[in-house]
Amino acid sequence: MANKFSAPRGTADILPEETLLWQDLEAKTRELMRVYGYREIRTPIFEETALFARSLGQSSDVVQKQMLNLAKNVSPGQESQEDGGLSLRPEGTASIVRSYIENSLDKKEGLSKLYYVGPMFRGERPQKGRLRQFHQIGVEVIGPNSFHPYLDAEVIALSVRILEQFGIKDFELRINSLGSNEDKRNFSTVLRERLKKDMGKLCPECQSRFERNVFRVLDCKNKECKAVVAKLDLGDAHLSKESKEYFGKVREALGSLKIRHTVSPQLVRGLDYYTHTVFEISHSELGSQDALGAGGRYNDLVQELGGSEGVGGIGFALGMERVLLAQPAAELKQSIDCFVVSLDAAGEKKASSEAFKFIEELRAKAVTADTSYAQGSMKSQMRAADKSGARYVIIIGEDELRDGKYTLKNMHSGDQEKLSFSEVLARLLKK
Repeated sequence: MANKFSAPRGTADILPEETLLWQDLEAKTRELMRVYGYREIRTPIFEETALFARSLGQSSDVVQKQMLNLAKNVSPGQESQEDGGLSLRPEGTASIVRSYIENSLDKKEGLSKLYYVGPMFRGERPQKGRLRQFHQIGVEVIGPNSFHPYLDAEVIALSVRILEQFGIKDFELRINSLGSNEDKRNFSTVLRERLKKDMGKLCPECQSRFERNVFRVLDCKNKECKAVVAKLDLGDAHLSKESKEYFGKVREALGSLKIRHTVSPQLVRGLDYYTHTVFEISHSELGSQDALGAGGRYNDLVQELGGSEGVGGIGFALGMERVLLAQPAAELKQSIDCFVVSLDAAGEKKASSEAFKFIEELRAKAVTADTSYAQGSMKSQMRAADKSGARYVIIIGEDELRDGKYTLKNMHSGDQEKLSFSEVLARLLKK
C-alpha cells in the first residue's frame, strides 16, 4: 500500500471554502493601497542568504535559528567562496530594498510607495498563528525624502485602516523610538548596565544575547526574563533632542488622526536595521502569538546594502493568517449565475450535447455557468444546482429541444418560464 502523504509540518492547505476569505482580504487591501497611492511589487521567494544576514543582522534570531536555506545546486568542484547559498525569504523588507537598489528606483522617482502580498518562510516551532510558511501583506516607502514624521504616521495609519476594514477591534497599537544609530548605541550601553545585576536571572539564551544583541532580551517570552524586563525603567534618556522632537511629531500626527496608541519603551523590534519609529499591533484573542503586525523606520539600510547615501525607508507587515484569525466570524460562499440540467431520452445524448454547447455560449458572454456531468436524475441534478449556489437553473429536456425554448427557474422564488436562448441570455445579463 502506498504511503499516505501529508502537508509538510508547519504548513497548511488553504481550501476552496477558505480562499474566498483570503481573496476578500487581498482585494480590499489592494483597493486601500490604491487609495493611499501604493503600487504592488513582486520579488522572488528566495534570495542570497547574505542579503538577509546583512540586513537583519548576523546575530538576530531570524538569521541564527529561523532561516530556511536551500540546498546548493552547484556541480561538484565548481563551488566558489562567493557562493554563500540561497534562503527562502523570512520577511519582505530586505528583498524590496535589494530590488529598489538593483533597479535604480531612486533615480526614477522621488518616493517609492510599494506594497507586497505573499508567502514568507521561517524554520520555527509550529503553533497557532505561527507557521513555517506564512503570508504577509506589507508596505515599504523608500526614498531620499522619506524621513518625515507625517510619513511615519501615514504608514502606521494604513496598517490600522486595513485591520479596521475587516471589523477587527480592540487591538493594541504600541509605538516607540529607537532614535538614530548613535542613540541605539547609547541605549544598548544603558540596557546592559541595567541588566547586569540580574544576569543570573536571565535564561541561557538571553545571557548570550546580552553581548551579541541585547535588545532581544526585551522581546524574550521567558517568564523570568519578562519579570526582569518589567522592572526596568528605560524612559527616553538615551534619545537625542532631535530624536525626541521627531517622535513627538509622529505622536501628534497620530493624535490628529484619532489613532489611539501607547508608548512602550520596551518595544525595540529584534532586527538590526530599525532606527527611530518602531511599532507593533497586537490582539489579546490570538493567545501567546498575539502580534497582528509590526514595522518601523530604517534610515540606513539602503546604504548598508549598497545603495545611495541618505535614502531612508519605513514599512510594516501584517500576518494574513493572524488577521483572518482575529477577524469576526465570516463566511463567504461562491455562487454562479446558472446551473444547466440536462435530461436525455433513453439511449440518446441530445440534451446533454445541447447543454454542453449552451454552457460554453453563456461563458463566452461572461455568464458563470456549470452543470453536472454525472447525468443523474432530475432530483440529483437539482441537488447539485442547489449546492452550487446558482441563482438560476436552466432545464433542457425533450420538450425544450422540440420547442426550441428552455425552462429558466429562479432558485430563490421558485418561478419558472420558457424562453429562447437570446431571452435567457438577456434575462441573466440583466440580473
